[in-house]
Amino acid sequence: MVDKSGQLRRRQGESGSQRARILKQLEQSLRKHWRLGQNMVLCWAPDPKGVLTLMVPHYFLGNLTAGEGSGELAEKEQFVSAVIGGSCLKSHGEIFSIARRLGVSTSFIKLDGVLGEDPEMLAAADAIISSYGISYVSSRAVLLFDIAEFSLYTPFEQASQLNSLSYSMNSAYSKLQRQGVDVNFARTTTGDGYYVWNRDQGAYPDLDMLSFLLLILIDNAVARGQASGNTVPVIRSAFHIGSHYELFQAEGVNPSVLSYIVGDVTIALARMLESGRAGQIILGEFQANLPNREGVFGAQEFVAQAIAELKELNKLRIAGQSLTDIRAVTSQEGALQTLSMVDKHGMALEALNLELEIELSDENLRLGVR
Repeated sequence: MVDKSGQLRRRQGESGSQRARILKQLEQSLRKHWRLGQNMVLCWAPDPKGVLTLMVPHYFLGNLTAGEGSGELAEKEQFVSAVIGGSCLKSHGEIFSIARRLGVSTSFIKLDGVLGEDPEMLAAADAIISSYGISYVSSRAVLLFDIAEFSLYTPFEQASQLNSLSYSMNSAYSKLQRQGVDVNFARTTTGDGYYVWNRDQGAYPDLDMLSFLLLILIDNAVARGQASGNTVPVIRSAFHIGSHYELFQAEGVNPSVLSYIVGDVTIALARMLESGRAGQIILGEFQANLPNREGVFGAQEFVAQAIAELKELNKLRIAGQSLTDIRAVTSQEGALQTLSMVDKHGMALEALNLELEIELSDENLRLGVR
């Protein structure tokens, strides 16, 4: 009797091993072309005998967008942003069209097998190739946490405060996940704090990040009330939605598996917190989509929606206490306080100040400053 199920499992195993070998060969070849970060991949396309890549020196984009006229510069930036926005996987025709527009040549990487049209295989290859390149995100919610007076503490206290803030993030993530809200967050350190963003994009992930921020702040406030010494930080925080580039750092002979972001949204966050006071919560002036609502909305509407959704979560507990109520402090007209700030370069910017009244089962908290 022929064991057809056994043959099928063997063929599947052989197929899986072949795919793993192809992906490993792809990464080894990319590493050679990458040259310790000297080059980066803008996009790629499958080829019958391997893959085509558009690989350029790391300084290429900076040189390309250094046009003399503002109109020419804007056009180049829009084109490049479109090329590296989203997946860097392109069609065969698209990659040659992009190469002609940028005035560069494609590079061919020969593989001992074909990627084919299997979505999982293409996605795996795209994830590998993306770590050797740069991507652009046109709109994403990002948080910035900054520990007040961080440089005045001892190294041990600094380490304790960073760990405490990190724990508050993990605690907030766990609480939301138990309620069915999965915040796929990433972070990068600023030295005395963190930039934090959701790897997922869209209206729901952006709103979830604001809910995430509120829970982190509540957890941090409860921890401060229970701590002794300088082990729990007093933090300034900001929330904004905007565009950014995402890159992977070079670590020795390999790109890091962790990315970092830089762009309009991180610049705005840093400017907002530059003059922020200890404990202050600042919201950027932005326009973005909210789930299940037509049009675009600003920070005021985002806060109202995030608070409403937190109130709807059943059995949400913080440090063993139930969250019974959460309110934003507003004017008689129901508006958040407007902030007019000038950064160290003399540039003016507008933002909103957020104050919150929190009712837990055993204590009341007030977050933010006037």
